[in-house]
Parts: sequence; C-alpha cells; structure tokens
Amino acid sequence: MLVALAALSTPLASQARSGGGGGGGGGFTGGLAFTVGGGWQIEGLDAGYMRRVQGGPIAAFSLMGRVGSFIDEGAIVGGARGFVFGVTLGAHTRALKLAELGADTSATRVGVDVTVEATGYAGSNSPLPVGSPWGAVSLLPGLRFGEQLGLLFGPTVFFGTVTQVRPFLGVRFEAPLAR
Repeated sequence: MLVALAALSTPLASQARSGGGGGGGGGFTGGLAFTVGGGWQIEGLDAGYMRRVQGGPIAAFSLMGRVGSFIDEGAIVGGARGFVFGVTLGAHTRALKLAELGADTSATRVGVDVTVEATGYAGSNSPLPVGSPWGAVSLLPGLRFGEQLGLLFGPTVFFGTVTQVRPFLGVRFEAPLAR
C-alpha cells in the first residue's frame, strides 16, 4: 500500500511545471456558464483540463465538459426543462494588467483578457429554436483576478437549424495539478 501511495502522490512528467517560471503547466479548470437574457437560458457547470503555454499571446488552452439545464426565467416555480451537455475547446490570452491589490509582497493582479471558445452541444427537451445538436462560438472579454479566477461576459453565437446570438456569462477557476 505504501508503494501504491508513493506512486500516486508523485507528479507525472506531464504534470510537472517546466523551469523558467510563468507557464508550461497543466491544471484543472472549472466554473459556471450561463446564457443570459429573456426567456429560456442555459445554466451549467464546467469542468476540464487546462494547459498553460509559454510565449505568444495565448496564455492557456482548455478542454472542458459542460453539464446543465434549460431554465425558463419567466417561471416562478418549475422553470427547469431538459438537460444539456457540451464539450468546449477554449483559449485565453495573457492578461493585460490593470492594477495590483494588497501588500507589496503578496499583491493580487487584476487584468483583462479575451477568451475564445467553441462548444458542441446536445440536449433533451430543448426549448431553443436551434434544435439539437448545435454548436456555439463565443468571444468573451473578461476580468482576471490573479492567475486563477476569471469573470467572462460576451456574445455567443448558436449554430443549428437557425443562428441565434445570446449573451454569455461565465466564472472560471484554474488550479495547477502539480508544482
């Protein structure tokens, strides 16, 4: 049992951070995803793998699964209808620093970045006119707090039997797998 515990607690070569600081590590990414606006909305949870990259304008790539439901925001009781599942490929840019909050030795950076996502969806009992399955592309400017937390808001375009543009709101958290 001790040998198995030692093997499981040792980071794999793919999980180890590369030297030189600032990138090259993999990690967990998760959060909340909402299409907002009037009528039927999608509210979901995201979870997946994120890989930081060094150099260039792209800071990280991600592959996430999205699980959620359709919610009728006009209903007072019983607004849920149907289930939705999606797979998302995303990339976000390096944050442009706006400010630093806190003490000089442990300041938290606040910045802006841009995330681009492509999602394939499938759903049951979809009230949306795009049908099922459908795809979506999102361009999401966002605020980034430190290296781990981001607040995203922007348009998402649904492609299916019809094309529809909806606002998207997301909260994302990133955490390294190993150091």
